[in-house]
Amino acid sequence: MIYVKVGLFISRQSARANRIIDIRVGVYVTSKTTHMPERRAFLRGRFHDEEILRPPGALELASFVETCTRCGDCAAECPRAIITADADGFPMVDVNARGCTFCGACAEACSPAAIQPAQEWIYRAGVSDSCLSVQGVTCRACEDHCDESAIRFRLMTGGRSAPQIDPEICTGCGACVSPCPSNAITVERPASQHNASMPTASEINVCTISADA
Repeated sequence: MIYVKVGLFISRQSARANRIIDIRVGVYVTSKTTHMPERRAFLRGRFHDEEILRPPGALELASFVETCTRCGDCAAECPRAIITADADGFPMVDVNARGCTFCGACAEACSPAAIQPAQEWIYRAGVSDSCLSVQGVTCRACEDHCDESAIRFRLMTGGRSAPQIDPEICTGCGACVSPCPSNAITVERPASQHNASMPTASEINVCTISADA
């Protein structure tokens, strides 16, 4: 039997922070089921898309799917309103509008403990070759919005420059994603965690060296 919970989140008062938090206008649909085969099928099937960003502190995939009840509490408590639901109702993080501050509100709101207090996020920022600076157009939007100073630009021939992201400094917060005018930045699991070799700096797609222009 499947139980569907529908909630309309326009604004909600956080008792912990004693403030009003604007969440979003829309319907958040979650579902809980007593059939464990559904979750096992989920793992075997379409849940291989590891590019989905899970909240900081989310358990490893199998444990997360088994533990999360898809209640929506983490989304309701997120002060940045960047937690939403994927196609199956599990929480995901969308940094296209704004970045994550790692405040821990989602972990505090998670009663089943599918999200734990996070020490580090597994994701990092990466840059594609649609970057304006790589095309010869002066732009430093990502560098200007990186509070960790993880982004530097390496001069190239022809008046171009390549953004270099230091994975040891980058937190994967996503603050650089929205300001990018060419949508060249994504936050994703590093290639090393896919058992693949990291591309070189000249490949641009995922820059791995910090350098000053």
